[in-house]
Amino acid sequence: MRRIFSNYAYGPEPRLNCWWDNTCTPPNFPELGSNIKSDIAIIGGGFTGLNAAYHLAMAGLNVTVLEAQNIGWGASGRNGGFCCLGGGVATDAMLDKHYGREERLRYRQTEVAAISHVENMIETLGLDVDRHSDGETELAHRPRHFESMRKSVDRISENYGVSAKLIEGRDLGESGMRGPFSGALTIPVGFGLNPRKYANGLAEAAHAAGANIFEQADVLNMIRQGSKWRLETDTYVVEADQVIVATNGYSSETLPAWLAGRYMPVQSNVIVTRPLTDAEQSAQGWTTSQMAYDSRNLLHYFRLMPDGRFLFGLRGGLLASPHAENRAHQAAIKDFKTMFPAWSEVDITHRWSGMACLSRNQTPFVGPVPGMQGVLAGLAYHGNGVAMGSYVGKALAHLASDALADFPLPQCMTSPPKIFPFGAARRVLMPAAYIGLMLQDL
Repeated sequence: MRRIFSNYAYGPEPRLNCWWDNTCTPPNFPELGSNIKSDIAIIGGGFTGLNAAYHLAMAGLNVTVLEAQNIGWGASGRNGGFCCLGGGVATDAMLDKHYGREERLRYRQTEVAAISHVENMIETLGLDVDRHSDGETELAHRPRHFESMRKSVDRISENYGVSAKLIEGRDLGESGMRGPFSGALTIPVGFGLNPRKYANGLAEAAHAAGANIFEQADVLNMIRQGSKWRLETDTYVVEADQVIVATNGYSSETLPAWLAGRYMPVQSNVIVTRPLTDAEQSAQGWTTSQMAYDSRNLLHYFRLMPDGRFLFGLRGGLLASPHAENRAHQAAIKDFKTMFPAWSEVDITHRWSGMACLSRNQTPFVGPVPGMQGVLAGLAYHGNGVAMGSYVGKALAHLASDALADFPLPQCMTSPPKIFPFGAARRVLMPAAYIGLMLQDL
């Protein structure tokens, strides 16, 4: 196994102080204790892998989930909890150029369908995930950004079939969104949730449906033997007819080798405050439960949670080490205090980081791995994997089983991701990219 960040990024330290781990008791699944055979083996126990496992098990397949750490250990158990539109960063113009308007609309509607899928899973399984927020609000970092928002209202209606709401800068206080913003745009699609509770619920439901779930089962190699795939851990082997790779930002360059250079892990940092009193919320003028983000390229995302704690996140550093981690957290705290000065003395009780995943195509990928019969993969949700990662998991289940109906997907999601320049050394692109984005945000 070979990854492109240092071992620190994949170890326990970045998530040691994750708030979500304090909100619920994780399910306890066994370690792999013998060689086993399965119809389908899934590498990765996050939103994608667990959704795939649930739907495959419900269809009567013998399915095995192999999670290298614990269920929800990766991005699925440490993200900001935004179940929202997204999954890719390709613009409408880019999608129209490469795929045409009809395919662009199919993709945009897939974003909506992804949110509906999560909503249906929560309702069907009866999960308590601390849901809140009526859609998502983008806050204009600069006046020119708000003018762009004005021009986007018709496009949003065309893409998503909903009416966006513009809020003038002078009216933000009345909406409970006072801050250094020039206006806002709310799209009434999506909601906030506790991602750890959602991941735990998915795992329990998949297990109840018959899926075998193993933790501390780090797959080190996969070998084709006849018509089967042999997945090797450090102690035992799982033999399967098909394999689903659902490792996203925690992927390896060698599992499978086809992935090398086709994904870009990027760090994201999150801080959470102690519960804010009603008086403190009023003093800042932020009293809304809306999940929100600003219009910067290197955006901040934030929301007031149901218990009064405030979550604030942003893109993390370019290096993975204790020093780099601390520096990224200090940057987050500084930005938080600048944007919400009335809370500058409020205790930050939790802080952690995790990996999002980008593709050069700027869209998610779901489908067969070229040249590897019986291997499917789903990844690259560009920091919005709660909805899209879940939906891709369902799509992978349908692709893997004749027992499930066809699952049409937009072409931009089934086109294999291109290799980034510099291949294994592609992280050299990031400093220049970040500097360029920061300059645009000025």
